[in-house]
Amino acid sequence: MGYLGALCIGLILGLTGGGGSILTVPVLVYLIGLDPVIATGYSLFIVGTTSAFGTIQNMRKGIVDVKTALVYAIPSFIAVFLTRKYIVPSIPETIFENGSLLVSKNILLMVLFAVVMLAAAISMLAKKNTEPDTESKNPNRIFSIIRMFLVGILIGMVGAGGGFLFIPVLVFIARLPMRKAVATSLLIIALNSLIGFTGDIGNHEIDWAFLLGFTTISIVGIFIGIYWSKSVNESQLKKGFAWFVIAMAAFILAREFGTL
Repeated sequence: MGYLGALCIGLILGLTGGGGSILTVPVLVYLIGLDPVIATGYSLFIVGTTSAFGTIQNMRKGIVDVKTALVYAIPSFIAVFLTRKYIVPSIPETIFENGSLLVSKNILLMVLFAVVMLAAAISMLAKKNTEPDTESKNPNRIFSIIRMFLVGILIGMVGAGGGFLFIPVLVFIARLPMRKAVATSLLIIALNSLIGFTGDIGNHEIDWAFLLGFTTISIVGIFIGIYWSKSVNESQLKKGFAWFVIAMAAFILAREFGTL
């Protein structure tokens, strides 16, 4: 089931430009049985490598806005690296304990992961107007770059590639069409995830045989997803992506609160 999940991770990344990372952590934690801290690090490598292959395919089609991707990726991948290298290792194993109630580092990371997912999905569903607002475009762009640094910290904490956070920014602030935003987000995900993963090297022992095998299956999935995406309606893609995020967040919260 875990390796079938690996195929689905690539498939979802190819279709939506994000969401694969949302599936990666639950698959590694609940199906493979990895520690959440290890899983969030592995997730960055899996999603980053898979996204890189998808980005190459999308660049050949000319639907990746490289300039926009770099504007939003640079502040976030700096934050992701710093978070994985220094912040995550410094979090204590026991956050709060009162009698039978124990909030551990693992529970904190998974609940934070789910909360961020819910916020992003609600934001996508709430936004109706996709026409550029020329009067507020520059302030929004400056603010969004600052926000991307904070988003990078969140990405580093939960091990997500950030597609579910970047797509709303690319659509509603950078004003990219949904399909181009999906393709561009893959480049941002690849940069964020792979640079963020380097922050984990030296902090944990890495099972490269497992990691490379799992990633290879995800890469197969992303090629299938990119092929299928040509026949997917943009508005349906956006709505389906948001509801998928909500479903996964609800599942994670139910599992983690059940352990308290």
